[in-house]
Amino acid sequence: MTVAANLATIEARVAAACARAGRARETVRLLPVSKTHPASLVMEAYAAGCRRFGENKVQEASAKAAELASVSDLEWSFIGHLQTNKARELASFASEFQALDSLRVAAALDRRLQELGRGLDVLIEVDTSGEESKFGVAPEDVPALARGLSAFGALRVRGLMTIAANTADREVIAGCFDTMVALRERVRDAVGAGCDELSMGMSGDFELAIEHGSTCVRIGTAIFGARG
Repeated sequence: MTVAANLATIEARVAAACARAGRARETVRLLPVSKTHPASLVMEAYAAGCRRFGENKVQEASAKAAELASVSDLEWSFIGHLQTNKARELASFASEFQALDSLRVAAALDRRLQELGRGLDVLIEVDTSGEESKFGVAPEDVPALARGLSAFGALRVRGLMTIAANTADREVIAGCFDTMVALRERVRDAVGAGCDELSMGMSGDFELAIEHGSTCVRIGTAIFGARG
């Protein structure tokens, strides 16, 4: 199967999940996750209509951004854990950062973005599963972090992101997603309007995520194949 064919299949599944949930298709954006895959496959997805791609390693993402710099409308969403010493590099190319989890990282990013005269859309990563392998902020700490982010003028808080529990139990996974929906309302109360994004759902659970309110699904393997 080609990348274009895989995208068409995923698009049909996204549309069907939206229909089951009584939602308009345009309320969910599809973020192809190109991590570990070459720039050539990014361009196959680009030719099929995709314009923003997800990456989780700063060095790899920066290299792809440089390789494809001549493609003026191509954008990068960083979805991985960020160390402060990588903030300068990320600030130079990313359009979105979906895994913000501390004021320390926010301060480092804001400083670099201010130097570059750039702004950045950010989502707060939430640990909804409690699994040791997961990054993110505990749900009860998210509103306070969201309020603290108002101090950083280059960061635009757009919503929340999570990786659901690593389990086959669909009720547990759905519980992670429902936690996010409730938490978004608390964050809106804390920071006001404009914090609408719920980035949740990947190749194995994105249809369930859409049915539980996701506005962005992050799909890698089902589009690009096994990781390189």
